[in-house]
Amino acid sequence: MKIIETLKNVWKITELKDRIVLTLGLLLVYRFGAQVVLPGIDIDKLGGLQAGTSEGLLGLLNAFTGGAFANASVFALGIMPYISASIVVQLMGIAIPYLQKLQKEGASGQKKITQITRWLTIGICLVQAPGYLATIPSLSGSASMGAMLIPGFNETVFYFSSVIILVTGCVFAMWLGEKITDKGIGNGISLLIMVGIIATLPQAFLQELNTQWTDGGGAFVVLIEIVIWLVVILACIMLVMATRRIPVQYARRTATGGYEKNAFGARQYIPLKLNASGVMPIIFAQAIMFVPAALGSLEAGWAKNIATLFADMFGFWYNLVFALLIIVFTYFYTAITVPTNKMADDLKRNGGFIPGIRPGTETSEYLDRIMSQITLPGSIFLALVAIFPAVVSLMGVTQAWALFYGGTSLLIMVGVAIDTMQQINSYLLNRHYDGLIKSGKNRKQQVA
Repeated sequence: MKIIETLKNVWKITELKDRIVLTLGLLLVYRFGAQVVLPGIDIDKLGGLQAGTSEGLLGLLNAFTGGAFANASVFALGIMPYISASIVVQLMGIAIPYLQKLQKEGASGQKKITQITRWLTIGICLVQAPGYLATIPSLSGSASMGAMLIPGFNETVFYFSSVIILVTGCVFAMWLGEKITDKGIGNGISLLIMVGIIATLPQAFLQELNTQWTDGGGAFVVLIEIVIWLVVILACIMLVMATRRIPVQYARRTATGGYEKNAFGARQYIPLKLNASGVMPIIFAQAIMFVPAALGSLEAGWAKNIATLFADMFGFWYNLVFALLIIVFTYFYTAITVPTNKMADDLKRNGGFIPGIRPGTETSEYLDRIMSQITLPGSIFLALVAIFPAVVSLMGVTQAWALFYGGTSLLIMVGVAIDTMQQINSYLLNRHYDGLIKSGKNRKQQVA
């Protein structure tokens, strides 16, 4: 009954209700667009394309787009070009002074960086869209693109119009994600990816259930798989929620507004998250891992060798490089999102200090050292969870269902769900309602 009362409180807050309704509406638009096939393609001939993208790396890419990739949809490129553009811009921010200057300008600089990312997204789409169209015949088993089209539909017109539509679809998906972030609940880009992943979950489970039932595993094996899946989800939640609390002491203020000498207020804590970067290292690393597959379209022998080596997402070399990229991106993203210098300055400005540590530079160095210490085990655990699907696939689990045993899919779902719940919880607590955790008081109880 507690959850029902909490849901009632959610709808009592007009602003929160409007944000949730807007978010659900925009997500529904995105899912509808994922089912709209590119003009000119014969829907009856998409079966081969859907079969060719059901497993492996293409299966994961299809999951990220919520099936739009296999449907030859207007949203077939999904939101991944925007993710790739974000990676490129953030990496360039290390070496290009202009971007470094923008990063230090606060909101105005971030606005310019966002605009640069948008234009770069369009550039990436202009490269990926023709490549996607060129691979449709080979993935579907057709001799040429003309065989996939409605009889009488001009192939040249199809290519020209489809490139424009795919680029527009990606830009529109990017716009949806930004609107959800600004006007809705949660991180819009991550929510779009999560919704696409969830859309493929029922089909993957039914496929695994059918496989185990026909191969003799039966309901008992499926039950064990569900228990393991729940344990992995619990481990992911612990990873996302784990924090290291740094004690902070504040000088007690006097009635005149100054500070009493040798008098201290209540001790507080700075919660440093074990995984401060969230799901972004997974998304970044996964975007990089799509590059070897793209090299397969080149004629060079070395490119085809690399593409073959990393074609199997459940193979050893793929998962080794994937894990190393996750560790590197975890450190990188934590360094740019956790401002230890600003935290130290804010503490000093507010009369706070860490016991035994001098305020200012020494505090900043101490926080940076602690972050490095907790980021190492956090990044390793994140990498282990990310490659766990390769482990369960060796135990006979179908590849489609194995993707949800950790990896990108599960970590994104857990991370985004927790982040969204925390935002809803903050709205409830700010309005003096019981939150989604055991804290806060209902406004009626306070009045009483």
